[in-house]
Amino acid sequence: MRSEQDTIRAIERYSDTVRRLCMVHLKNDADTEDIFQTVFLKYVLSSVSFENDEHEKAWFIRVTINACKDLLKNFFRSHTMSLDEIIQQPSKLPTDYRDVWEAVFSLPQKYRDVVYLHYFEDYTAPQISSILGKNVNTIYTLLTRSKQMLREKLGGGYEYE
Repeated sequence: MRSEQDTIRAIERYSDTVRRLCMVHLKNDADTEDIFQTVFLKYVLSSVSFENDEHEKAWFIRVTINACKDLLKNFFRSHTMSLDEIIQQPSKLPTDYRDVWEAVFSLPQKYRDVVYLHYFEDYTAPQISSILGKNVNTIYTLLTRSKQMLREKLGGGYEYE
């Protein structure tokens, strides 16, 4: 079990990342908070020792993605919120990025993950490959295809590189 100081430090450092990843996957504030609590409870109860900060951050991302996937495939999950409902809620995002977030939210899940990790968390393709357990070339392909999809959705007026 981790100390209170370690837990507070981890929450301060990774809470935004965990929440954003949850919103990308779940598109729902209530489920995001549930997974947020689950991820940090796993951290508190975990005995994993991390090599460095990047290893720790990758652990949080992997655990968050897995917890989101588990929730999404739960048979008893009956209530979902549409993207339109999220867009209508008061947003915590800056309005000038809202259309970009909408476009990213509308991507298929496999593209959404790599786009988020690359453009919002600044991971390289080899790092994303390690986090998601996919081949590096697959990550490059997913990034290329997602950029094309985003260009089409956003009218080509945005630069992603």
